[in-house]
This record gives sequence, structure tokens and C-alpha cells, in this order.
Amino acid sequence: MRVRGGTNLYGFSIGILMLDTRFPRIPGDMGNAGTFDFPVRYHRVTGASPDRVVRQGQRELLPAFIEGARFLEREGLRAVTTNCGFLAKFQPEMAAAVSIPVFTSSLMLVPLVQRMLPPGRAVGVLTVNAPSLNREHLAGAGISPDTPLVVAGLETEKEFTRVLLDDLLSLDVETARQEHLTVARRMVAQHPEIGAIVLECTNMPPYRADIQAATGLPVFDITTLVRMVHESLCHGLSPRPA
Repeated sequence: MRVRGGTNLYGFSIGILMLDTRFPRIPGDMGNAGTFDFPVRYHRVTGASPDRVVRQGQRELLPAFIEGARFLEREGLRAVTTNCGFLAKFQPEMAAAVSIPVFTSSLMLVPLVQRMLPPGRAVGVLTVNAPSLNREHLAGAGISPDTPLVVAGLETEKEFTRVLLDDLLSLDVETARQEHLTVARRMVAQHPEIGAIVLECTNMPPYRADIQAATGLPVFDITTLVRMVHESLCHGLSPRPA
């Protein structure tokens, strides 16, 4: 059989655009390659700190993310995602900049999850910083203004959000775990209409099973979406027959 080349890398389906960080990424975190049972390709966007992306929401970073997506496409990746849910605001521009699928945020799961639920139920979103999550992010993810949505953030707690957004070198994993459970339980107790939860932050998947157990609800995150897209691509990876 003759096969065709043309790219630098082979066997990769998903490219992940990374923020410029040094905080710890434990197994389950999108930025820990051991999270996936298939190879992923990382590309750091220099200067894209969590503070600039989440707290400041700087649109000046868009060209760097577009260039990162184009680089991964040239390298032979078949789809591109990012490791920050707040980059949903860049979804339209990034998708238009390349010819491969782009999915910037787990927030893109919200419309799908909402349609799974019976009438009168809402989607709960856990986010790293609720005050920074605005209509621009939701619109970028395709979430309409009339979507039944409840948002709760971990900025009310002392460890997880502080370590991530300040890019600190040490994380108390058990404290972070308990913070997720505290916020999730409080959100569901205050809003019993919630029928499922979407984790906005790509550093939250290590705590997904605990949140499921604590709330009894389905919990979706960015790794859910990465695996789904990988499955749509994995049998057609290059090199392909000439």
C-alpha cells in the first residue's frame, strides 16, 4: 500500500493550545498528557497568562491563539481545542481561521446537555471565576440568552482559583477537591432545578467523579468533549492511502 505524507506529525488527532502557566497539573487535568489514553499535542501560547485570559479577558491575545491554531493545523493535527474555558469568546474567530474543527471550551457542551434534560431543568456550570464569565463567553459557546443556566464559581473559596489565576507553584489537592464539593453541593441545594453540571475550567476534571458522587447528577467537562472529537477522527488519521 502506498501512503501520502505532507505534514510534520502523524498519529495525533487533537492539538491543545495551552495558557502560559507553571501551576501543577495533576492527572485528570487537561494539561496532563496522562489524562488521555491517546496522544495529544500541546502548544503553549506565550504571554497568555490565566490573569490576562480570565480576569482581564484581553482580546489582544486573539491573534496569538489564531496563530497557534494555524501552527497546529500545519503540523498535521486534525482538530484544535484550548485549555481554558474562557476562550469560548474566541470561538467564532478561531473556527474561521483554520480548516479543521475548533472547540475552544467545554461551555460548548451546554446546549447539547440542555437538550438532554426534561422541561423545567437547568444546566449548572461550575467555573473558576464566576464574576468574569459574561455574555460574550456564553454567546461564543452557542448558549442562547434563554437557556436555563445556573453559574457558580470557586472564587468564593481559598485555594483552587487563587492557585490557578495567580499561577502559583503549589496546590493543595485535597483542599481543592473539598472546595469543588462545597460549591457544587451549594449550587444544587440552592437550585434544585439543575439536572446536569458542566465544568467550565479545564483543571476541574480531576474532581468530576467526586462531584458526580456528591450531587448524583451527570457531570460533563472538557475531557468529555476531547474524547468525543477524538473518536470522530481516530480512524482517519494520516498517513492515508495515496
